[in-house]
Amino acid sequence: MKIGVIGTRGGWSSELLADTVFNKTGYRLLVEMDKVRLDLPYGSLWYEDIDLTSLDALIIKKIGVRYSPDLLDRLEMLRLLPKHGVLLCSDPLKILRVLDRLSCTITLQEAGIPMPPTSITEDLNQARTAIRKYGEAVLKPLYSTKARGMSIIRDDDNAMAKLIEFKMNNNIFYIQKKADLGTYDLGVVFMGGTYLTTYARCRQNGAWNTTTASGGQYAAVDPPPAIIDLARRAQAPFGLDFTCVDVAETSTGPVVFEVSAFGGFRGIQKARNLDAAALYTDYVITKIKGIKK
Repeated sequence: MKIGVIGTRGGWSSELLADTVFNKTGYRLLVEMDKVRLDLPYGSLWYEDIDLTSLDALIIKKIGVRYSPDLLDRLEMLRLLPKHGVLLCSDPLKILRVLDRLSCTITLQEAGIPMPPTSITEDLNQARTAIRKYGEAVLKPLYSTKARGMSIIRDDDNAMAKLIEFKMNNNIFYIQKKADLGTYDLGVVFMGGTYLTTYARCRQNGAWNTTTASGGQYAAVDPPPAIIDLARRAQAPFGLDFTCVDVAETSTGPVVFEVSAFGGFRGIQKARNLDAAALYTDYVITKIKGIKK
């Protein structure tokens, strides 16, 4: 059984997943998408001297080091593989819908999922109006993870200058009213749409967000059924094989921030002592066997 992993060389989760696949199948291949060649009309996809159409499956763990619109093109390159019998986890079309923060947000809104009030605009004056309405908000790039590129903006004399600075690197303003997170938020994890576990990201050192990039720490937590049900409804429209839903409990009730395109392994391992790489590999192997019956 030949299962490859699309990821980043030297990346902790990518290398861990590739090692785990090797331990379970005897085959190891870590594919870096910036080194792949798509040959049309043959539909062959080459990495080094390996035609990826010869594989049984590819697990998409990371599509690039940094989130950007370029990742959408990399996902498009993978779309022909299922025609050759290659299982993709998750389906690139499904990842496309969640990788872009705006696309993810619109899908969640259509599904009736509670989120913090959010405004999207290209216009500087409209953005200033939204800041005035919210009082305090978070500016978010459309493509980012771990709060990279995000910043707090308040309705004060510096607001317009901050908006102009943000506009220099972002064509679209994604403005979300700042929610009162308390000391932590939740990562609610699903595999194949089935609930797996939950962990918390705890804010440290006065940071405004809970990400580990800002010093946040992982902790075990068992949320009430209502939180799990909310997260289940949030991830359902996307149909991802492995994902994590970011949920926060606020004074007005729980809200969802986003659904992860790829999900993370570290929080599950550190907080819940679960080997997510092994669980995911077993899940993919089971899907391959089901297809080949």
